[in-house]
Amino acid sequence: MSKKIVFLFPGQGSQALGMGKDFFNNSDMAKKMISEASHRTGVDFKNLLFEENDKLGQTEYTQPAILLVGAIAHKLFVDCAGLKPTVTMGHSLGEFTALVATGAVDAIDAVELVNLRGKLMAEACASQAVGMLVSLGLSDEAVEQVCKAQRDAGRQVWAVNYNSEGQIVIAGIKSDLEELVAVLKATGAKRAMLLDMSIASHCPLLESASVPLAKKLKEVLRDEFVAPVISNVTAKSYNSKSEALELLPQQLVKPVLYKQSILGIDDEIDCYIEFGHGNVLKGLNRKTTKKPHFNISDMASLEATIEAIKGI
Repeated sequence: MSKKIVFLFPGQGSQALGMGKDFFNNSDMAKKMISEASHRTGVDFKNLLFEENDKLGQTEYTQPAILLVGAIAHKLFVDCAGLKPTVTMGHSLGEFTALVATGAVDAIDAVELVNLRGKLMAEACASQAVGMLVSLGLSDEAVEQVCKAQRDAGRQVWAVNYNSEGQIVIAGIKSDLEELVAVLKATGAKRAMLLDMSIASHCPLLESASVPLAKKLKEVLRDEFVAPVISNVTAKSYNSKSEALELLPQQLVKPVLYKQSILGIDDEIDCYIEFGHGNVLKGLNRKTTKKPHFNISDMASLEATIEAIKGI
């Protein structure tokens, strides 16, 4: 009986200087992908990933860097283990890496795509001070009610990332978010903390980015899905170019239903494998699933994961 595996890919916030370096040092394929991505985009990814710089935290560089490392980790695993996913999914940006894993877009095309996505998001937010904050300890409904009350009062704040039970990220105008901190704490939040973000993801403030992103998506996506992808927008799977073209532009302005996505597939699968730096999604999944969760961020974790899944 074949193993039912979810391939998972993290989003913005998982980046760190030095990510992917062990792959680069030990894999000719990794070197080739990093070189090709640099040539395509004009971004020196070797410098961006491995040398001290002030760009890795900037959205237009963060997104392609995370995708590139995740795509390298995925290819190394597939080449070594020969396993295909039952389904793929990612958190926000990670949905684009999931599309690479399922064959719907070439990895280097995807690097170029999310480089553009990052630029479009930054441009959409450039004319105003925006940000994001995380709320811990409140129910989805409580956070949604607080945000709606704030919008009814003329402020611009939206619940945008449903990460796990009691953890929701809110995006909006920075001054409105600063006032929201006290409101959330008064409502019973254990913590309400502004994040180090200069964009406001997955809310109406990014509407202007949707059309140019859709145009680029139409150029690079292909109808070749080896496995379905879970949509951040609907928490349901899709497996065609036409569905992707409809859903991915919406992802810019609608919430990430990550917790709901995990809950929707957990009963049907055996384990999760997270590709890319760190184990951010493993941390989020602890409250949602008890299934085994592996992460592949370097050669040692690649070998350990291949060995571990043999016993599942």
